[in-house]
Amino acid sequence: MMMEKVNYGGWENCYRLFNNDIDLIVTGDVGPRIIRFGFIGHENMFKEYKDQLGKTESSEWLIFGGHRLWHAPEAQPRSYYPDVEPVLIQEIENGLIVTQKPEPTTGVQKQIEITISPDKPEVYLKHKLINHNLWSIETAPWALSVMSQGGVAILSFPQRGPHPEFILPTSSLTIWPYTNLSDPRWVLGYKYLLLKQNSDIPEPQKLGIFSPDGWAAYANHNCLFIKQIPIQFEGIYPDMGVNFEVFTNGDMLELESLGTLESIPPKGFIEHQEHWSLIGDIKAPQTEDDVIVLVDKLGKSF
Repeated sequence: MMMEKVNYGGWENCYRLFNNDIDLIVTGDVGPRIIRFGFIGHENMFKEYKDQLGKTESSEWLIFGGHRLWHAPEAQPRSYYPDVEPVLIQEIENGLIVTQKPEPTTGVQKQIEITISPDKPEVYLKHKLINHNLWSIETAPWALSVMSQGGVAILSFPQRGPHPEFILPTSSLTIWPYTNLSDPRWVLGYKYLLLKQNSDIPEPQKLGIFSPDGWAAYANHNCLFIKQIPIQFEGIYPDMGVNFEVFTNGDMLELESLGTLESIPPKGFIEHQEHWSLIGDIKAPQTEDDVIVLVDKLGKSF
């Protein structure tokens, strides 16, 4: 693993972590945020909002693109504190710890610990929410990756089975008031759920799912981005019990993971881990059958 300080997108204080295969870029002037992730010399798997790059002042929240940390459930204005202030960057073995100042509007401090594998296209993240209030708060960690245009998100349903051997439900599927399951971007299969990002269709779509397999993926640029999370079978997940959510509009697609709701005492914290991996030479699936072939090809290693 190697690291260098770089200028990226107009931000002078960015940090590039890389090995022989992949690189990622962390912003030091705003955040905590990972603005780029991909194979070296290839496209960014994350969306970048070109008109927002380099900005360090705003009275309103800016999405910027990339990967960020929020606290769930979503609320306005609580979730939308403008993260345009410099962050503390600390070097650790094979990575960085990126820490935001406590949000004055919520009393929550966000921190992401980022570790890159020395020899594999993999990244490990530890998301932390720290409570600086004088009272306990209840929230859940929420890790959002803003993916670039033109790809396909993949989520898995729990193990399927026939009736009447299986008579109880095995998962939650959450829809939002604007969710339209007849939208052509959705593919609702038997084992997998797909959502295609289409820049020609601006209407937003969102869906949440509880997936005990603990992974979600996004195929784009002939690559497959996979995020894995540990499963917590005790506790309550937000948004009616889901651990993954997927959102799209005409600009991007968000691949989101969540932890369970917890009460954080004063000066206490909660954590949420993600494991990223990137696989090359992958054609984006268009049907559930394509996903089945892809998963069989890759095996259960991810």
